[in-house]
Amino acid sequence: MRVSLLYPDRDREWLSDGAYYDTASIIQDLGLKTLFEAAARKVVWERGEAKKMEKEDPFIADTMRRVMMLPLASREGIEYRQAILRDCFQQEELLRELYRISCETVQKLDGLGRGARDKSQQRNPVTKLTDGIQTYHILCDALKEIRGLLTRETPGTGKPGSEALKSEGLRGFCERFSEAFSAEKEETVRRVLEDIAFFMDPANGRDERENRTLKPKIVLECGLEDGLKFSSLKLAEVSSESMKFYRPGTTMKMLQEFRYSRIPDSFSVEKDMRLNEQAKILEFEVVSYLCETVLGGMGEEFRTFFDQLKRQTAFYLGAVQLTEHIRLYGMDICFPEALPDRRKLEFRELRECAMGVQRRMNVIGNTCSLDGKDLLIVTGANQGGKSTFLRSIGIAQVMMQCGLPVAAQAFRSGIFPRIFVHFTRREDSSMNSGRLDEELSRMSRIVEQIGDGSLLLLNESFATTTEKEGSVIAYDIVRALTEAGVKILMVTHLLSFARRMHEEMKNNPESGTEFLSAERTPAGVRTFRMIPHVPEMTSFGLDLYEEIVEKKKH
Repeated sequence: MRVSLLYPDRDREWLSDGAYYDTASIIQDLGLKTLFEAAARKVVWERGEAKKMEKEDPFIADTMRRVMMLPLASREGIEYRQAILRDCFQQEELLRELYRISCETVQKLDGLGRGARDKSQQRNPVTKLTDGIQTYHILCDALKEIRGLLTRETPGTGKPGSEALKSEGLRGFCERFSEAFSAEKEETVRRVLEDIAFFMDPANGRDERENRTLKPKIVLECGLEDGLKFSSLKLAEVSSESMKFYRPGTTMKMLQEFRYSRIPDSFSVEKDMRLNEQAKILEFEVVSYLCETVLGGMGEEFRTFFDQLKRQTAFYLGAVQLTEHIRLYGMDICFPEALPDRRKLEFRELRECAMGVQRRMNVIGNTCSLDGKDLLIVTGANQGGKSTFLRSIGIAQVMMQCGLPVAAQAFRSGIFPRIFVHFTRREDSSMNSGRLDEELSRMSRIVEQIGDGSLLLLNESFATTTEKEGSVIAYDIVRALTEAGVKILMVTHLLSFARRMHEEMKNNPESGTEFLSAERTPAGVRTFRMIPHVPEMTSFGLDLYEEIVEKKKH
């Protein structure tokens, strides 16, 4: 059975392909680790106030990292997840219960040694079969619990949980589940498991309170040919009969055996080693036959189902918890609009949510319209919020492209399945060459992968050499990539480069280039907002110097 909550047409293969190039750099430069960790922690509320954060769930954090690095390539795919997430906001308890049940089920199955499949052929066949029967019990109990969740009335709606859902993804999940594990299917499975209960270890099948054990009843039908040979052998009945348990060798056990031995047309096999061994073989073959023909592929099918249910509900639970963290610190949340035109980019009060969550505060947002622009160059005052602004766009783009809401009042953008980042790095012991060589090497690897329809974020690139040399390098690379159809958003202190680009573009209204600057009041106060502005030949570093001197005086 397919879960299909992340993709309408895929289930098992989604983890294997389509990831961004150099996901490690995207996670590091955009600060996404903070979001993964926040998504993995539930906010505990008491009387309308957030009191504490629960312990991090590593599986949810890992799932968020995996899914967020696998962009959706279509508007339909993004809207599919957004609709499911809207349902999850309304039915959070259902989501949490599905995740809990899947986690507990996978843990129980792993406890049976399910992970050692490469060694399974070397294990005792009887042990394999008893493990398989226990697997059916675990799966049946868990599936029954899920069906109870989906049919239970939702408070305030008067409808079963499945009918209160609106999204195509969750409604389809409920329909597939009802078809794959109906009440009739459960009854069949339960009946088979009750009939073959005798095969389990007596210590597992015995009710210690009643001190009873199970005795097999197997009825075979056949015809007789010449020489008393069997023909047309078929299984007529299998069941488990409960009987009083007595320890072997006790008087009561001997009396019990004597009583059964007096039944007409019967004999005991317990005292004859060969007959006892053949009886055990018969029991094994009958139970194996029933598990294979009646229960069929249920074990493998639903083991896979619970693996996927755990992973996919972990993503939506992480999304719900991440949204709660963002809202907790006063930031707006909206579902972004994915557009087919990659030249579209517009947002209102967009915030850098990773910084807000990390610092536990609301951060200043920015409003901007970059429709029809292929190149954005941001200059202006040091410490004016330029890098934060760039990260906010990158984070929002990544979140939109995996179906998550973003920290803004409104956000609309084209889709970029290929996103690249090139942020300046601090020099450390892992570098085998100078910082400029390292920057150029990273850029060379990006150029090998980048192409038409890609998005490139540049933050202070090539600032590790002289202003003149860095400007020449930046100019050549930016012009070449924009001509190749790459959308570039960049923050730079290479003012000669910025002025040169402005001089070339200012008389061309169709240039597709936008210039923004970090706002600075006449008094030198930084507002951390980006405004349209001609690139200036200063970064106002003297402001910071005077501020430091003033602080030392006091």
